[in-house]
Amino acid sequence: MWTRWLTSCPAPRVKAALMIQPTSLLQPLPLLPSRPACFRPNVTMSNDPDQSTNLDEIFKQKRILRTTVRKALKSMDPPLRSQEDNAIQSIILEAPWFKSSRSLCAYISCSALREVDTSKLLTEILRNPVKEGCTQTRKKLYVPRVEDKHSHMRMLNISSMDDLIANSMNILEPAPIDHVGNAREDVTLANDPVDLFLLPGLAFDRSGRRLGRGGGYYDTFLRKYQELARERNWKQPLFVALSYSLQIMDGVIPVTPHDVLVDALVTPSGMIPINPSAIERMQI
Repeated sequence: MWTRWLTSCPAPRVKAALMIQPTSLLQPLPLLPSRPACFRPNVTMSNDPDQSTNLDEIFKQKRILRTTVRKALKSMDPPLRSQEDNAIQSIILEAPWFKSSRSLCAYISCSALREVDTSKLLTEILRNPVKEGCTQTRKKLYVPRVEDKHSHMRMLNISSMDDLIANSMNILEPAPIDHVGNAREDVTLANDPVDLFLLPGLAFDRSGRRLGRGGGYYDTFLRKYQELARERNWKQPLFVALSYSLQIMDGVIPVTPHDVLVDALVTPSGMIPINPSAIERMQI
C-alpha cells in the first residue's frame, strides 16, 4: 500500500528545474540574529513602510529560492536520490537519540514532492518495540493531518500504515477516526510530551533556518507545540530536519520571526547539530 500511494502523489505540484547557486542567491539579505530553538516570537505587522518593504523582499526571495530548489530536486539523479534516502534513514535508525525516543512526530514522505523518504523509518517505528528494562514498549508515533487551507494541521497517533488514507491531493494522512470508531489521539491533547520531531523542508542552512513550501503549516504547528511544552513545563522536543545534500544552502536562508528554526539536520553524510542542546542530546 505504501509504495502504491507514494507513487500516486500529484506530480503537478513539483516544478521542473536546474541546480542552484545558493550563496549568490541568498546574499542580499542580512544575517538575522540567532535565537534559541525554543523561542520563536510571532510576526508583529505594523504600518512602518520600511518593515513592510523588508518583509516583501523576504517573501520574494523565498519564492525565488523555492522555485530554484524544486528545479534542483527534480533534476536529481534517481539512483543518487535512492542512495541518499537510504543513508539518511539508516543514520537516524542507528542514532542513540532516536533509539531512546519514546514518542515522536514524523512526516509521511511523498515522492512527487521530492521529500526525503521516510517509509523505512515509519515501518521500523511501527514494527519495533523499545526496550525498557525487562519489558518492551512500542514508540508512540504521530503523523500530520492537514485540516484546512489556513495553516491548520494536527498530528494524530497511528499504530499501523493501514491507518492512513489518501486526502483530496492524494497524499497519505491519518484518518481522524480509528477502525473501531474512536477519535485518534491528537498530540496536543496527549498527557505526555513528544521527544522528537522529524521534519521535511525544501532547503536548510547551517544555522537552523528552514525553508518550507509556503503554506506555513509546520511553522504554525511547531510554534504552538513549543508554547504548549512551556505551559506544561515539559522539556522542549528536538526538531530534526531530513535533507538531501543539495538542500543544504551555503548562504543564509531568508526568514521572518514567524519561522521556526530546527535544532539539527540529518544528511547523507551524517548529522549536523545546530545548537548546544542538540549537541548534548545527540551525544556528539
